[in-house]
Amino acid sequence: MYRRACITVFAGIVLLNTGAIAAPSSIVLRPSRVFDGISPEAHEGWVVAVRGERIEAAGPAGEVRIPEGARVIELPGTTLLPGLIDAHTHVLLHPYNEAIWNDQVLKEALALRVCRATNHLKNILLSGFTTIRDMGTEGAGYADVGLKQAVEQGIIPGPRMLVTTRAIVATGSYAPKGFAPEWHIPQGAEEADGHDALIRVVRDQIGRGADWIKVYADAAMGGQEVRPSFSRQELTLIVETARSNGILVTTHASSPEGMRRAAEAGVATIEHGYGGDPEVFRLMAQRGVALCPTLTATEASATRYSGWRIGVDPEPKPLANLRTLFKQAREAGVTIANGSDMGVFAHGAGARELELMVEFGMKPAEALQSATSVAARVLRLDDRLGTIKPELFADLVAVDGDPTRAISAVRKVRLVMKGGVLHRGP
Repeated sequence: MYRRACITVFAGIVLLNTGAIAAPSSIVLRPSRVFDGISPEAHEGWVVAVRGERIEAAGPAGEVRIPEGARVIELPGTTLLPGLIDAHTHVLLHPYNEAIWNDQVLKEALALRVCRATNHLKNILLSGFTTIRDMGTEGAGYADVGLKQAVEQGIIPGPRMLVTTRAIVATGSYAPKGFAPEWHIPQGAEEADGHDALIRVVRDQIGRGADWIKVYADAAMGGQEVRPSFSRQELTLIVETARSNGILVTTHASSPEGMRRAAEAGVATIEHGYGGDPEVFRLMAQRGVALCPTLTATEASATRYSGWRIGVDPEPKPLANLRTLFKQAREAGVTIANGSDMGVFAHGAGARELELMVEFGMKPAEALQSATSVAARVLRLDDRLGTIKPELFADLVAVDGDPTRAISAVRKVRLVMKGGVLHRGP
């Protein structure tokens, strides 16, 4: 039973007291079709019943029992999807055409960056992404842990978060550049080298709330060429230390050798992979190492931020190379999990990564799987998220049109539900 809202005036301020409004025990969603995260075809005429924070039933309308007293939400013309997942974001960054990375790390106060991040999280959620893995605070310490707690406690709206806190880099590899060598400049990640330091830093980050450990396997140290910054033995030590604490490791790697060392060390995912080749992609496939290709970050840097004119200028070389690498990774059988590097470009624009995966050769349903069931499996969340079936969390998104036919439909979000709670929609 809904209680009547009461209005109270106190010191000239109008307060709306809604009381404890009891929500319906069940919600039934009636879209035109359902993409369950697994089948390449959307299921026409399906409905999904939600009770509390979980999916209770999903299937043809004539076979799903509508609970008595359930709220029924009609969604004609839409496709219902599992909540989308982005496995590579940076909520404490904002687009580099607004402020370069150096300036964000050195000139923006922590409080300012956290305030921006709260808006970023809301934008991500309302765009249909209900789960993210945030890939490092980029000089903002352990702020991602607090943001995750704020979302979990209902203080701010946002997606489910997996966090990597400060990330780990080799000494001298990830500070803001261009300063005199005698100055100690705040870092973009946590420096560590060698046996004892690496063990301490991995354990410390886990103790402070890291869900994953992120390590930079290579960097442009002392020049422009990207080279490995950790030995295979160091990377293996990081993986083994994290694994003994039940934590997986993800690796930033953009050189063939850095990628090879990371794969041999046993990391779970490689980020970017811009320097990959058929041999290293085959190794990744053999070792079960997934790739988060971050296509949109390259597109933003190589095109939108450089003044490239579509249809006038030749396609920038980095983007053309990325098409080839993406094709090679798929041909080698590498698992591709949706990961965009959101933060380099605007939060809430994560749909662009799916569009680029389709432009680069995936079928729309494959791109959707990459952002649902595949990403959930890679992040070890597939027992809770990523598909539409009973007992999983009711993280659901309705979009106008059919994204299994035209991937751009993922931009047309009509409803967002996370854990049975509506954040956008009727």
